[in-house]
Amino acid sequence: MRIVLLHMPWGAIDVPSLALGILHTAAARAGHVTEVRYANLDFVDWAAGAAGLGVDDYQYFSEKSYFQGAGDWAFAGALYGDDDEDPGGAHDGSADYFAYLAAAGASPQEIALTRSVRALAPAFITRLVDELAADPPDLVGFTTTFQQNTASLAAAKLLKQRCPQVRTVFGGANCDGPQGAALHRNFPFLDYVVRGEGEAAFPALLAGDDPATVPGLCWRDAAGRSTANPMAERPLPPAAILTPRYDGFFERLDTSVAAGWVDPKLVLEGSRGCWWGEKHHCTFCGLNGSSMAFRSKPPADFLAEVLTLAERHQLLDVYVVDNILDMGYFDTVLKSLAELPVDLRLHFEIKANLRRHQFQLLGDSGAAQVQPGIENLSTRVLRIMDKGVTGCQNVRALRDAQSAGVSVTWNYLYGFPGEQPEDYESVIRQLPVLHHLDPPTGAGRIAIERFSPYFDRPELGFAITRPALQYRATYRLPESELNELAYVFSAPPRGIGGGLAERLGAAVDTWLARFPDSRLSYRDAGARVVLVNTRPGYDWRAVELTDPVELAVFRLLDRPRSAAALAAKVPGGAAAVEPVLERFTALGLLFHDGDGYLQVAVESDNQVLMRMRHRHGAEGAAGPDTPARPGTRSEEVPDAVAIG
Repeated sequence: MRIVLLHMPWGAIDVPSLALGILHTAAARAGHVTEVRYANLDFVDWAAGAAGLGVDDYQYFSEKSYFQGAGDWAFAGALYGDDDEDPGGAHDGSADYFAYLAAAGASPQEIALTRSVRALAPAFITRLVDELAADPPDLVGFTTTFQQNTASLAAAKLLKQRCPQVRTVFGGANCDGPQGAALHRNFPFLDYVVRGEGEAAFPALLAGDDPATVPGLCWRDAAGRSTANPMAERPLPPAAILTPRYDGFFERLDTSVAAGWVDPKLVLEGSRGCWWGEKHHCTFCGLNGSSMAFRSKPPADFLAEVLTLAERHQLLDVYVVDNILDMGYFDTVLKSLAELPVDLRLHFEIKANLRRHQFQLLGDSGAAQVQPGIENLSTRVLRIMDKGVTGCQNVRALRDAQSAGVSVTWNYLYGFPGEQPEDYESVIRQLPVLHHLDPPTGAGRIAIERFSPYFDRPELGFAITRPALQYRATYRLPESELNELAYVFSAPPRGIGGGLAERLGAAVDTWLARFPDSRLSYRDAGARVVLVNTRPGYDWRAVELTDPVELAVFRLLDRPRSAAALAAKVPGGAAAVEPVLERFTALGLLFHDGDGYLQVAVESDNQVLMRMRHRHGAEGAAGPDTPARPGTRSEEVPDAVAIG
């Protein structure tokens, strides 16, 4: 069998598709001739020539506008057809959608871009399908994640019209659970939709197994009726998670306009699921979809996979998409990488309550950047989120990561039921203390996502009303079907009001602006501690601590402690500790949350060299950046882990 696997716009252009790489391995093992076609790069090259599309334009659709659905709306005209004289015009409700984009912060230029790309999209789909139809394969598979739905649907529809004998298969994160069943039910040109992990389902489909026996598969009976098999009851064991094949991607990128836009990276996975979510599902997170169960590859296997693919493709930047790092990898994978004569630049997602030595091991192993899921700096709000950390622990993570030479990326989230203004007022007052630490990429109100506790349990505080507006603007489907197809839902806002949210956003913007030139570091010389400061909010340059009580308090506050705990450990008790806390607070050395205090100075080791990413843009020395999207979808993998 000859197979073409398609990666459509708006898939990421700096990494290959992990999903299609895995399916390539599965199909090749079964003896099928398989090509992975990066139609996202085809679109970049075509649109750059036809309309001057640039990297910022592409990333507006692939990253920035995810929660407003601009990428899917732009290809909806290619799926359904538009008035040639007024594509996406006000006559079809688009004025409401443009107002929605503007309210979400889209500029007039971005709205104009969205409309112009919609006018271009049908010609690209026709061009792509013409090329496929010239030598039609037996099967075309699409992976759809984030904003790839309508581009994939438009191509599948036209291909089926031209070549009805070609089987069409959908899978990916947008096909999980009810979403996949809704896609199959509403778009009859889709022969199959794989829901869940594809390593078992896709080979069974290729082998001609009875579709009724394949877990999670959506298929059609002889009368064309859509049937959705029950999802698999058990997740794949680690041994069944295949190593991806990325043949052709990097060569294709080298010939693309996009080669001048981005630096290529490998994308790999060591695990699936979330070991924290198995115990405490963060209330806002829909990231793991229908499968939370955590499983990881044996450390030796994952290490070999990283080193083999890095050597094969001659790349040092490796984006590990695991939702949370397996703690067992510290003494195995990371320790081995730290000891090897390699210079990888790795990205991991971690839990924020790591210790200083663990951040050091991350740095020594080549972890240039981590995503700790910090999300907020108030312990009260973090408890509402069920994050299992405190505000001081999150600040400690920022401090210790920088001490270890590891950059941190995170978003500041708000809008949680039960949060109070003081949860943010206290943090906003203290943000100048933190201007030397990695700032969040932005502040945003949470989105209500399918599979999250906030979606599944309205008693937690959200009365879900309907799918977010972009689904009604994009799909010509009844509300009942959109309820099944949608991932993002609208609900009355909860938590803090707009005025305080604007102040938080402005304070974060100030942090971003001041971070490159802000420094607070220390060197401990035993009998004294020397601190150096360049944060604009504090007018001192250097301070030397020599008083025994000050030295004791500073060292004890390496981890969060209350004033009472300090008084119990420092000679002189509370009477000695209180003036020190007052002085340290005036100097901007402390972060205070609830009863806890933490000193925020970074160990002095040339951390200013890490600021290139913020001075010179996202492709600087700190390594691969993650999308700056509010909400948890920003933390999702660039591709689904299989076609389904």
